[in-house]
Amino acid sequence: MEDVRKVSRKVVAVETFEGVDARVKRLFPTSQLRHFDPFVLLDEFLVEPPAGFPSHPHRGFEAITYMLEGGFHHTDDLGNDSIVLAGGLQKFTAGRGIVHSELPGTKGLNRGLQLWVRLPSKLGSVKPDYQQIESKSVPEREMDGLRIRVIAGENSLVKMHTKIIYLDVISLQKGYFIYQVEPEANVFIYTLEGNLAIADLTVKKSEAALLTTGNKVEIKTEKNSRFVLIGGKPHREPIIIKGSFVY
Repeated sequence: MEDVRKVSRKVVAVETFEGVDARVKRLFPTSQLRHFDPFVLLDEFLVEPPAGFPSHPHRGFEAITYMLEGGFHHTDDLGNDSIVLAGGLQKFTAGRGIVHSELPGTKGLNRGLQLWVRLPSKLGSVKPDYQQIESKSVPEREMDGLRIRVIAGENSLVKMHTKIIYLDVISLQKGYFIYQVEPEANVFIYTLEGNLAIADLTVKKSEAALLTTGNKVEIKTEKNSRFVLIGGKPHREPIIIKGSFVY
């Protein structure tokens, strides 16, 4: 028998500034939600030059930067220097340590999502690496009035040390999104555009729904609504965040 997930808690993203005058809507960590194992941070960033994230260090996690508008210019101490444009993504494994910068790649608005995923403690000091995937290489399908892009999991090219699912879903018409998930995974939804309904509870733009356990997600969508579904099996280890380091 299928167990449909409900909303255990709604969380509203908090607008703040990071780096050099870079505006972000932070879902966590905030005073209302410290983390959601194995996920450490989710920021929706809205950055225009000259704001940005100049050179800074990281360790102890992996991060996916997924671009919604504009582009981001990534450089790091591994020798990588590239720009990812809308629809594409960058992933780095900080491991034992990486120093990088992320600056606007276009003159206008550069909007995207950055997700941090904790490394299991046994891999906390793994060798750092970097991966970039252009928009044309992101798996995409249309079904039942939905356009679904697979950022991580399923047949995505993203290589992670933690098994996660990360979908970008655009509703082309009013309808339903139904998706099977692993019962033990922690799963949440973050709304980018429009309104969603989960078991008659509305989740608006810049709001997230943390879901209960179960093996099925059902979401009622409006036309042109957009959201991400993110889930992963928790490590069930302490998560300690010190600035840009995770232990």
